[in-house]
Amino acid sequence: MWTGPRAVLWAGPAALACGAVLCVIGWYGVSGERFAERQLPYLASCTVPGAALIVAGAVFLARVGPAWAATEKNAAAEPLEVPAPPPSARGPLVRIPGGTLLHRPDCPLVAGKPGAAPPDDASGLGLCPVCEPPAPDEPPASSPGA
Repeated sequence: MWTGPRAVLWAGPAALACGAVLCVIGWYGVSGERFAERQLPYLASCTVPGAALIVAGAVFLARVGPAWAATEKNAAAEPLEVPAPPPSARGPLVRIPGGTLLHRPDCPLVAGKPGAAPPDDASGLGLCPVCEPPAPDEPPASSPGA
């Protein structure tokens, strides 16, 4: 089952095409009948629903098509960038008891947790992928405002 942008993209043209086919079938059936009472079933079963599908497809394309195309154009023009986390609070790197990662003091994974404290031995501990602290042997990067 199609969902999402592809279904939105094809719904209007599909309704237009189906409506056109029904109108052609209705016209062909009506043209072969001489009496009006024998033409009525073709009008009721093909031509009227076909015309309704054509109108619905045109309205769908007029309302949804430009908005969807503009969204796609903007999405293609400006790639989504995830900003890098800003350097957080200064201070010694901490770990929670039993943890295997070093964190900045204000990392959301350790902030407010009881027992978060600087480790006795930082060797063998990994660096948190969320707050991205500097390695324990690296000097902290100086900030431009300091």
